[in-house]
Amino acid sequence: MFGTDSIGVKQLVKIALLALNSSYIHTNLAVRSIRDSLTSAGYGADIFEYNIKDRRGAILSALYREAADIYGFSSYIWNISQMLSIADDLKKLRPESTIVFGGPEVSYNAEELLAKHSFIDHIITGEGEYAFIRLAESAGKSKLPPVIDGGMCGSFESSGIHYDADGHRPAGRILYYESSRGCPYKCAYCLSSLTQRIRAKPAEKTLRDLLKFESLPYEVNIVKFVDRTFNFNRMRAKEIWRGLLSPEYTKRYHFEICAELLDEESFELLASFPRGKIQLEIGVQSTNSETLRRIHRSLDTEGLLGAISRLHSFGNMRIHADLIAGLPGEDLNSFARSFDSLYGRCDILQLGFLKLLHGTELRRDAEAFGCVYSNEPPYTVLATDCLSFDELELLHQVDDLLERYVNSHVFSRSVELVMSRVDSPFALLAEFAEKSAEYELPLRQISQTDAFKRFYKCLHDGEDVELAMRLILDFLTSQNASPPSIGGLDCLRLSDNDKKHAFFDWCAGMNIDIFAPSVEVWQVGGSEYYIDRRNHSAYEKTNNTFVKN
Repeated sequence: MFGTDSIGVKQLVKIALLALNSSYIHTNLAVRSIRDSLTSAGYGADIFEYNIKDRRGAILSALYREAADIYGFSSYIWNISQMLSIADDLKKLRPESTIVFGGPEVSYNAEELLAKHSFIDHIITGEGEYAFIRLAESAGKSKLPPVIDGGMCGSFESSGIHYDADGHRPAGRILYYESSRGCPYKCAYCLSSLTQRIRAKPAEKTLRDLLKFESLPYEVNIVKFVDRTFNFNRMRAKEIWRGLLSPEYTKRYHFEICAELLDEESFELLASFPRGKIQLEIGVQSTNSETLRRIHRSLDTEGLLGAISRLHSFGNMRIHADLIAGLPGEDLNSFARSFDSLYGRCDILQLGFLKLLHGTELRRDAEAFGCVYSNEPPYTVLATDCLSFDELELLHQVDDLLERYVNSHVFSRSVELVMSRVDSPFALLAEFAEKSAEYELPLRQISQTDAFKRFYKCLHDGEDVELAMRLILDFLTSQNASPPSIGGLDCLRLSDNDKKHAFFDWCAGMNIDIFAPSVEVWQVGGSEYYIDRRNHSAYEKTNNTFVKN
């Protein structure tokens, strides 16, 4: 890792960049972008990528053994506590090294952090590509100020995908791509509202970049665009989507979009994608008009919900929709209405909780809406003048149920049944949460088998044979085990191969794709079911034919 000094003499500068992801499936784009920027300037950097569950001692040991001149820490709300702890110990072990923090979690309270943590030598605010070049150039020479304004990276529009094609497999399964920086909206809770302007790579450049993911020598599950509003420019977004329809693009692509900006041509393009090739994330946050006004979101709520429903009806893409609990002016009843208006229009309903990030308007004005929030990252709201702590705790329990039972799609038949019996999906989940709280173990600590049992115990209606049957079918099509006793229904696995062959013949005649080795025959109550575990399908034998359940 060599750089050239002012008189052309090679100078050794060893740089290590630490990424600490929130989950093992993720990768860090920021450190890769900084590494590539350093490389283009004649320097280099080694990336140390972990997740927050990895053993702290192992991370510290790897950084210590690197004996770098400069250590860079990529900081976010989910890792800042661990980052500070590791950096503190590393500075004690390598006092001659330069410790640098950057990222959204340190860009808006830099002076405060420097005063509190003497082991930090520099904090980069804003974008880090050029700032790290300055750090490398000044190593062992001139002293830069403690706070370095990273400004804006002028070479962003010409940058590539930042993932190696030389066989170095990333730690996670999700790879990220950035086609634009900035956001046209000024949402009061979001750091993207602080950016001055949007910079975007041209559509042709973006499509050329995306082809590079095809030649990586390792499997890529998802290419996730980190653009805050991918379709801020309709024409550009449509040109990229049109290009991705080509079969030479084989990955799954995730976009965060503004659904209100979709025109008729956009809908037609999105409807034409092969099943599973794209997924869309849409931030709704609330349907309360006063709440939306206070967070600077101007939405046609009915139009937005209609657009989400239309996208979902295509059936060829996964739709994620987001709500945020704890926003100004939204009480429990209002949140329930927002939840119910969105439920069933999307594949994944994500229930988030307001976090008062440094630099945002809502953190600055927290007192104005009676917001009490944690001083520790991620600065989650604890109460507002509209939502008590107890009510927010109920929402956290609803969120746990939503993730395990609804968003997982493991309980799809059972969830569909119980939701068909009520007017308010939120009310049902709230009732489920209250009943579930009576058990000794919380939901996150119980086995999947016990999760099936708890679902029945909390939500059955008398002698509920229909619910018991659906739970058993959900279990059989999702778990590689025998189902538990639910609602008194007996289950027996049958080993008659003639029954299987009759089913296989029927499937062949109906052009149904099954995976024969995974098919099992079960007798549940008085009926026979043919279970294709790989495809999560169940078929009931009825009058010498089969009906999919």
